[in-house]
Amino acid sequence: QDQFVESGGGLVRPGGSLTLSCGVPRVITSFYALGWYRQTPGNQREYIAAIGSGATDYADYVKGRFTISVDNAKKTMYLHMSSLKPDEKTVYYCNEYNGMNTGPLEGWGQGKQVTVSS
Repeated sequence: QDQFVESGGGLVRPGGSLTLSCGVPRVITSFYALGWYRQTPGNQREYIAAIGSGATDYADYVKGRFTISVDNAKKTMYLHMSSLKPDEKTVYYCNEYNGMNTGPLEGWGQGKQVTVSS
């Protein structure tokens, strides 16, 4: 089964920056969009950002701070996060973007822990 693979998490100070990478298990085309999500304190996934057909979209709480991008040749998606806040410490995931806040039912990887702490 196709599975997305996240990398690049770690420890960053409040106000700092970090870039996550996502290995996409299939050729990236304009027929589907990709997205980043993160785990909430209630163990749900919430939408962060999406990219598809050259367009991007962001949740209000990350606009101006996070940037989503994709390298089609490398089948890799990125999420550059800046001005990180302590309460953004959580596990980050990537997957297809289906318009749902919690993302698809399948294809989830292990996610990557991001810790924001001084």
